[in-house]
Amino acid sequence: MTELFSLWADSLPQLLLATITVTIPLSIIAFILALVVAVVATSMRMGRIKPLQWISRFYVWLFRGTPILVQLFIIFYGLPAIGITLSAWTSAIIAFTLNTGAYAAETLRASVQSIPRGQIEAAKTLNYTGWQMLRHVIAPQALRIALPPLGNDLIDLVKGTSLVMVITLADVFQVGRQIAATTFQPLALYMEVAAIYLLLFTILSVLQSRLEKVSNRYVRSTNA
Repeated sequence: MTELFSLWADSLPQLLLATITVTIPLSIIAFILALVVAVVATSMRMGRIKPLQWISRFYVWLFRGTPILVQLFIIFYGLPAIGITLSAWTSAIIAFTLNTGAYAAETLRASVQSIPRGQIEAAKTLNYTGWQMLRHVIAPQALRIALPPLGNDLIDLVKGTSLVMVITLADVFQVGRQIAATTFQPLALYMEVAAIYLLLFTILSVLQSRLEKVSNRYVRSTNA
């Protein structure tokens, strides 16, 4: 048991370094960009311009219907065949952004559509501008509805970053594999990696819960 704890202690700095330098930054950057993509895709989908609706539908269909692992392989290993060579970091950000953005777009669309039509009509009768309607009626309620699934999307993204090992990025999982290969202690190392992911999951879950409470208080205050 002493040897096991010693192994965990020796490997922890390397695993935490990989978490801080790869797993967390990749997750944050990809998720922020995914939200931007989701807002654009949702706006296109719910707009009145048919070609933009078709593009949005196709994008969501494509990236929700294919595995993220396949998307990573296509972007990193496949695109060089047509003269497009991207770094591992860029490939990972593009793949996770587009994949998560497709799921987030469906979440946003469903959230907006869940708002009772009567509230929008009431806002129009009060002569709300489009911006006022978005700020006071649509956005607060849609955000409150979308927060739980968007939080789940972020958690799935963090766990999904373990797949970047296939495109040579040394994330926490890849570093754990490398240490396991040299120490011949795969069970111990993979348990330690799992503990780090569980810690990230716990932190994100707590933050998600607090954001939901803040959102609910804001909606109640605006409706008061």
